[in-house]
Amino acid sequence: MSAKPVSPSSRTRRVAASVAAAGLIIGVAGCSSTVTRHGHLFQDNDLQQIQPGMSAEQVKLSLGTPTTTSSVGAGNAFYYMSSTKKETAFLAPKETDRQVVAVYFNKVGAVERVANYGIKDGKVFDTISRTTPSANTNDDGIIKSLFRNLGRRGSIFGDG
Repeated sequence: MSAKPVSPSSRTRRVAASVAAAGLIIGVAGCSSTVTRHGHLFQDNDLQQIQPGMSAEQVKLSLGTPTTTSSVGAGNAFYYMSSTKKETAFLAPKETDRQVVAVYFNKVGAVERVANYGIKDGKVFDTISRTTPSANTNDDGIIKSLFRNLGRRGSIFGDG
């Protein structure tokens, strides 16, 4: 028995189908997205270690060096920031989420409270106290400025 001959048009269709399938696989793989996190990445129990009355040095030993600090108002504050970016092939990375952990100190330098800010329904929201920052505090402007460019190309970490 001999093999059935394959017509040139049938062979061309198979080659074209194989090339199309390979192109589709490469195209889909090239369009997949990657999620990258930068900054301080805390677990819930990390923040629970910070208790009222702790010193700034004790906070640094537990959480590390803050991203930025502030001395506005009655006391000081440490701010720890993290950012989540989504990168898709051929497109600029886009920041999709930002978290800011704020540790507030009183006049004598002891921890007064901790806040974990994120975005909820388009507003800055503290997931610990379940409140938005009050417009009556000096901290309101600082927190809003830390979230101001969320979603724009690049990030506060200077890596975009």
